[in-house]
Amino acid sequence: MKHRATGAVLFGGGVLLLALAAGLVFVVKPAMTKLPYDLEASTSVAEAKGATFLHITNGAIAIRQADLKSTVLVTPNREQTANLSGDLDGDTVVWTVGQTVNRTDTKELVNAYGAMLALDRVSGAAAKWDGQYLDDTGTREKVSFAGQVYKFPFNTEKRSYDVFDRDLRKSLPAEFKGTEDVDGLEAYRFEQVITDQQLNLAADRVALLLGALAPGATQGKMTYSNTRTLWIDPVTGAYVKVREQQSKTLVPDVGTPVSLLNADFVYNDATVEASVKRANESRSQLAILGVYAPIGLAVLALLLIVAGLLVTRRGGAAPAAEARHRADPVPADDPAPTRVDQPAVRDDKPAVRDDKSERDGGLLADEIPPASTNWKSEDPTVPTQRPAPGEVEQR
Repeated sequence: MKHRATGAVLFGGGVLLLALAAGLVFVVKPAMTKLPYDLEASTSVAEAKGATFLHITNGAIAIRQADLKSTVLVTPNREQTANLSGDLDGDTVVWTVGQTVNRTDTKELVNAYGAMLALDRVSGAAAKWDGQYLDDTGTREKVSFAGQVYKFPFNTEKRSYDVFDRDLRKSLPAEFKGTEDVDGLEAYRFEQVITDQQLNLAADRVALLLGALAPGATQGKMTYSNTRTLWIDPVTGAYVKVREQQSKTLVPDVGTPVSLLNADFVYNDATVEASVKRANESRSQLAILGVYAPIGLAVLALLLIVAGLLVTRRGGAAPAAEARHRADPVPADDPAPTRVDQPAVRDDKPAVRDDKSERDGGLLADEIPPASTNWKSEDPTVPTQRPAPGEVEQR
């Protein structure tokens, strides 16, 4: 009975561990491969050495040259995420994003923008949401974000992805170019090439630039080029390194084109190091909870199940063997039979007794005298039987 109880406990424990392993694979891991609601804010810094840029100070327009630093802050907007409804509820998160571009030497602000958008929690792509906007001119503008914006999908594949470009207000393909090592992390490299695309600027802004930089011109346009290279952690889809080789040119109808921006922005070492560290931590968590822990639990579960079956089977076989042992007759040649099995010992040879004990049937006689037999002992301490009336006492 004790073996059966122990076997049942082991078997039940094994089944429970199997269920736990399945839960890690089919419940916990899928939950971890989604953008979390409680994601911490993150900052990335890209620097451009010797950049040429347009600088407007107190209404004065000039072309400058200096080192620039671009800082992007991504903050999960928990309030807006909680207000999502319909198909967006549960599958989408809202992020608030801000960027500033400053001169490294004077810290002067050169450019800035702000945005709010919704992202699919699995693919990382922009989702359709009425609350999204982009502000890079001082006025919020309704923009339809699409494609990958600040993140690639979990388990990124070796193929092209559409990546949103803020200046063009649309997404364009970024082609997979290969695998590279970034601070010890194997990353996928994607490249998006934009060449001489005309920007959609308000007529008054174009006129302002023409008046300051291209005297005599009455019409013009601004063209934009960018070679955007993205190094992506394929497991988490996180950006680990970004490089943007940007150029913007004012093309007047009269005169020489004017370079408004020529900068090669790339993540600085601290940003790359922090990005790789976050990616490695996320990878480790996914590997432990999604691979190693389920395998370990499954192996332990199978061992417990097998042990439980063996213990239960052994416990059932032991009573049966014991019963058979009790039922088996003792062999005739058994050299040590028990007292119960020994035949009764009878001595047919008469016992040697003296005449007195034979006559009197005393305590040493083979037979116990009947209760009605008259007897007396020569021992004076034993009382004799009184004779009946008329009877003569015999001695």
